[in-house]
Amino acid sequence: MELVTEPDMYTPSIDEHGNYIDKIPPFAIIKKGLQCPCGSRKDKTYDTHTIFSIHTKTKHHQHWLKNLNTNKANYYVENEGLKNTIHNQRLIIANLEKEIQKKNTTIIHLSQHFTATTSNSNENHIATNLLDFD
Repeated sequence: MELVTEPDMYTPSIDEHGNYIDKIPPFAIIKKGLQCPCGSRKDKTYDTHTIFSIHTKTKHHQHWLKNLNTNKANYYVENEGLKNTIHNQRLIIANLEKEIQKKNTTIIHLSQHFTATTSNSNENHIATNLLDFD
């Protein structure tokens, strides 16, 4: 059985001024190609350094990079909001897991009690004729 892998997602680098810049990673370590999140070609995988380098010079990619630099502050605020959301979701999941564990324990206890009750009633069961009332 072969492990299914997906292409790596390209992320731009940051220069000394905090701006996003294109710095293409070495393709020697990239096994399944590289995908760019700029959106110019949704499912396009770039397999070589040369082809991806040509892509980074397209208008669409350059516009995407410029937009990243323009909205840096917005992305920071969005990132902080997402961190808060993840924290809250982790708390909700933990509480739900505790509730499920509690209900599972109750189900196990009631099942054992029901099993014990039905086995005891079968042992003590005496057949009586309910038609004869005297």
